[in-house]
Amino acid sequence: MRKPAVLAMVAAVLAVGTATWAQEPPKMPAPQKEHEWLKQFVGEWDTEAEVLMEPGKPPVKMKGTESAKLVGGFWLISELKGECFGVPMTGIITVGYDAQKKKYVGTFICSASDWLCKYEGTVKGQVLTLETEGPSPNNPGKTCKMRDVMEIKGPDLRQLTSYIQNDDGQWTTFMTMTARRKK
Repeated sequence: MRKPAVLAMVAAVLAVGTATWAQEPPKMPAPQKEHEWLKQFVGEWDTEAEVLMEPGKPPVKMKGTESAKLVGGFWLISELKGECFGVPMTGIITVGYDAQKKKYVGTFICSASDWLCKYEGTVKGQVLTLETEGPSPNNPGKTCKMRDVMEIKGPDLRQLTSYIQNDDGQWTTFMTMTARRKK
């Protein structure tokens, strides 16, 4: 006898909740100016990168493409494609603004690594600086601090500079990538 009464009460609560939603749907948050700032990355891009594989050696040059879109006005999702030493590579970046933390947040994954980078950062002017931690190229099995700096140089041009923090606390550039909007 108790089971039918409990089921009837649950059905009544759900009916009232559904009726309330039918009259007033839940209010969804609207993108803020920090989310709007990310629109500058949206589009199709050609990329050229230089990566320092070893100190004192010439950088490895790579060309590729990037396709970026906004999801719900809140999240930038960018897919990078290219080749390194003849091997196809794909990277995916997500960036959004966390209004509670008052910081930009995101992730980066790459087909050449099993590491998930988690970003936190800020914007000053036309520069987005994202901090993360990742595998140390100098100390296998350990991590180090990393920084990606994305600078909007114009509506059709931007630059990404990636840094790694050395054991002595100094920051070293290990990659620069220029992206030009496809026409």
